[in-house]
Amino acid sequence: MPREFSRNQRLGNQVLRTLNEVLRFETKDPRLKLVSLTAVELSRDLSVAEVYFSLLDPNADSAPVKEGLARASGFLRTRLGREIKIRHVPELRFIHDDSAAEGQRISDLIEHARSNDEQR
Repeated sequence: MPREFSRNQRLGNQVLRTLNEVLRFETKDPRLKLVSLTAVELSRDLSVAEVYFSLLDPNADSAPVKEGLARASGFLRTRLGREIKIRHVPELRFIHDDSAAEGQRISDLIEHARSNDEQR
């Protein structure tokens, strides 16, 4: 019987849950308080984890948050290694996920088009 999820997906979900908990409860950097991790993609050999993050305020600048995450990556990897029993903890690379802001922009465009249609 084939497995429903690959090892990469299962481990990625576990990494995502663990990193979200550590960010929420154990980091002290104020730049990281309004951050939500949205997805983790692991490389085929599990050596690199691309961690996607979004901001609770979609219009805020993501550069300071990305810098804060980069500075905290050593701490996050250490905590990840303690929580998840794997031989090598993957390198963490943080990527801004702007899908929430893009969704808001599209929603605003639709609302604008709808209001223009109603005015006609």
